[in-house]
Amino acid sequence: MQTLNTRFGEIEIDPETVLTFPLGMPGFEDCTRYKLLHEEQPNPRVRWLQSLDDADLSFSLVQVEHLGLSYEVSLSDEECALIELEHAEDAVLLLLLSRPFEEGREITANTQAPVVLNIRSRKALQKVGIRADIVFRS
Repeated sequence: MQTLNTRFGEIEIDPETVLTFPLGMPGFEDCTRYKLLHEEQPNPRVRWLQSLDDADLSFSLVQVEHLGLSYEVSLSDEECALIELEHAEDAVLLLLLSRPFEEGREITANTQAPVVLNIRSRKALQKVGIRADIVFRS
């Protein structure tokens, strides 16, 4: 099994767990293979999307539901074909997290560019520039 040295330490790359972004992520189009990492605890909230093409590249992610949000994302037929998505229930929506370098700034989630992951095909895309109707749940 192949391994990769990352900021999270050495990780094993099981081909069965590799996520593929056929078009890459915006700004990182050459990086198409990723592994989803999380802390060893039940029901982790934050996950890390570690590039397998660039050991220095990773993104923090959270599932939409963990933030108490509910919204829908519409995909075109081409986007569905790209990630082999046939059934809506196979899609998981993830939001990229960021923390500004300035002290005192809070972590933010990018709701205008969610990652849509097909859990069956393990293919994903980042849907950029959406105008979603967001509902906060309590």
